[in-house]
Amino acid sequence: MDRNDLIYDWNVEGDAAGAKKPEPVMLDDETLRDGLQSPSVTDPPIELKRKILHLQNDLGIETSNIGLPGAGPRAVADVEALCREIADQKLAIQANCAARTMLCDIEPIAEITQKTGVPIEACLFIGSSPIRQYTEGWDEEFLLKQTTEAIGFARDQGLTVMYVTEDTSRAHPDTVRKLYTEAVRCGAQRVCVTDTVGHATPTGAARLIRFMREVVDEAGGTEVGIDWHGHRDRGMGLANCLAAYRAGATRVHGCGLGIGERCGNAEIDLLLVNLKLLGWIDRDLSKLGEYCQAVSKATGVPVPTNYPVVGTDAFETATGVHAAAVIKAYRKGDAWLADAVYSGVVASDFGFRQKIRVGPMSGRSNVIFWLEEHGIEPTDERVDRIFEAAKKSDRLLEDGEIRDLLSAAAEV
Repeated sequence: MDRNDLIYDWNVEGDAAGAKKPEPVMLDDETLRDGLQSPSVTDPPIELKRKILHLQNDLGIETSNIGLPGAGPRAVADVEALCREIADQKLAIQANCAARTMLCDIEPIAEITQKTGVPIEACLFIGSSPIRQYTEGWDEEFLLKQTTEAIGFARDQGLTVMYVTEDTSRAHPDTVRKLYTEAVRCGAQRVCVTDTVGHATPTGAARLIRFMREVVDEAGGTEVGIDWHGHRDRGMGLANCLAAYRAGATRVHGCGLGIGERCGNAEIDLLLVNLKLLGWIDRDLSKLGEYCQAVSKATGVPVPTNYPVVGTDAFETATGVHAAAVIKAYRKGDAWLADAVYSGVVASDFGFRQKIRVGPMSGRSNVIFWLEEHGIEPTDERVDRIFEAAKKSDRLLEDGEIRDLLSAAAEV
């Protein structure tokens, strides 16, 4: 049968053939900056940062936030080294750096650009919400002054500017309008709205992006791009990214494995997966697992076993009914069918395959398939021995344990 006839897709809006795709989206990987603000991470050595940068490039990610040079000498050295890597290896990915709306943060970005010849987009941020203003003792006049001076200075230094307000998702519309209108007037080429504390819902994210498009257009910035940067304190980081994109954001941000401040940022790896599954991007994601493992190794953050796509459990099953269906699909000689019959993600699209395990909820077909996969004849005696051991176990049997059972039988 035609694959399209085997799965009815309720995710498609209207007629699939006539459904309109959103405009092309860019991705900004914040792993090497915002991701490293997680309380649990280790700031990796430059060799591992280079590895992550290369994998970002391999995944087709357009831009990477490679640090906040204003944080100190180590940050400056790492940002400069990553810029040189981009130049020396002729990577397609482009660099950006975070900076407060303060000259002391912007100056090192300009200096690194001049030393390396690599353009760096300056992401200039300042708080905007009433709660932040009250806490800091700021008023709108101060925010506007900081905005004007910072963007003007950065532009004078020849930097491309993205203007960012922190906590935009809790900011008053009047304040948002004033700040972003001023940013466009001063020459910001992009603007970014942020859900700094993970407050937004998908509805709120979409409303904010549509409002921002109106504000920017009215300020004369019809060519100004809009970014969405969100956190996942309510568990909605990924959903908010997709909603913001559908509402008109032209670039969305995320971090590998969702690391970042507090509960972390939207998971850029899962964002890539969902964009591909929705048909909104078409690129090779076979290195997604390698990317996630590199982020895990570099930061010391383990990949949860049940993490979608790249977790060890993602494409494994030992449950009798599930495994039997996957095995029947394999018997038909159709790897895609085996991938899809009990999985919403086609494993082979991301460099993985379905794996059948043996455990207390397994059927005999699991054992037979395991033996055949390992080139061992599934005799009744072998199947019975493994099956009985699995039923007595309180967990899945490891491959080594199954081989030990077979060896013990051979010695008898």
